[in-house]
Amino acid sequence: MNNALSTFSGSYAPDDVQFLLRRLHGQAFVSVEDKEALIQSGRHHYSEMLSAEALPSARHLELFDAACEANRARMAADCLRLAHLLAARRAGQITLVSLARAGTPVGVIVKRLLQRVFHRHVVHYAVSIVRDRGIDEAALRAILAHHVPASIAFVDGWTGKGVIARELEMSVERFNMRHHVRIDPGLFVLSDLAGAAAHAASDADYLIPSSILNATVSGLVSRTVAERDMGPDDFHGCLVYDEFAAHDRSRTFADDIAAAALELAAAGTPAPAAIDRERSAATSRECLRTIAQRYGIADVNLIKPGIGEATRVLLRRVPRLLLLRDADAADVAHLRLLAREKDVPVVVDPTLPYQGVSLIRRKGDA
Repeated sequence: MNNALSTFSGSYAPDDVQFLLRRLHGQAFVSVEDKEALIQSGRHHYSEMLSAEALPSARHLELFDAACEANRARMAADCLRLAHLLAARRAGQITLVSLARAGTPVGVIVKRLLQRVFHRHVVHYAVSIVRDRGIDEAALRAILAHHVPASIAFVDGWTGKGVIARELEMSVERFNMRHHVRIDPGLFVLSDLAGAAAHAASDADYLIPSSILNATVSGLVSRTVAERDMGPDDFHGCLVYDEFAAHDRSRTFADDIAAAALELAAAGTPAPAAIDRERSAATSRECLRTIAQRYGIADVNLIKPGIGEATRVLLRRVPRLLLLRDADAADVAHLRLLAREKDVPVVVDPTLPYQGVSLIRRKGDA
């Protein structure tokens, strides 16, 4: 397949990002329930299947708008801090590589801030990474055909358990050894709950508004797919929901957060916060241990801590339980709505270190 034909910008402006993904056509959808059964039986990896996305309901959009209003300034400040960290750690041109798709809205915003506030030359690509299968190596090779390894910086929205941050580190190190290059595998994120990112603007579990929506805040791009029959030079795949274009918020969201960040920058760039990664990692480990023991969970992949990860479970997996620290907190209003829509029980636990945690239903759970 010709990957060059699949380089596109989704619903973003071409200067905002180039997706290094293959556009799939005629993809067969698998229901959420069937997908969960196939994953847990080991018959298929989660990255081999897609469930159809639906447009968010009017109430869902109201919650997204409320999240944007409430956390606009906080996310803008963290994007500015992340741009500060990137500018300090990369000389010359910066090649931003966001992890599709949660990292892509952040990459679009941070690219603009690096250009306008820090006066840096930046290009931005979005690539796929898959748990247990690693970074899309064909996409990395395509980037290296045009950019030096030292310019590359990986960006994502947040860490939950830190699985993707560790997957990135391992797979990029393998790539480096195989190709005799030196790409820094460290991840830059807005919020690092797990203490797993190399650099983070924050370690707080707050509602990053883009976590509420799927394709309509991520350039109309689906979750990425790594099919079994891919060739060594094929990019990972995705669908583009062109039919959702009238409902797309991708550009307006990025425009709004970037504008807020530029207003903050005019008053002085906020310094990056000091992050205690060891403390965050210890908190994450203890939270996973306690929840696994309390609910009889042998596979920690079934525990998804933090607002962002809890949201993903409620949107595209089969949830067993939603744990909330404070059911009345504004940041978890969308989680309550999604749990109600899916008839998922909610347990309030004031001792949680995070605002929310979702548990995935195992085969055989009552």
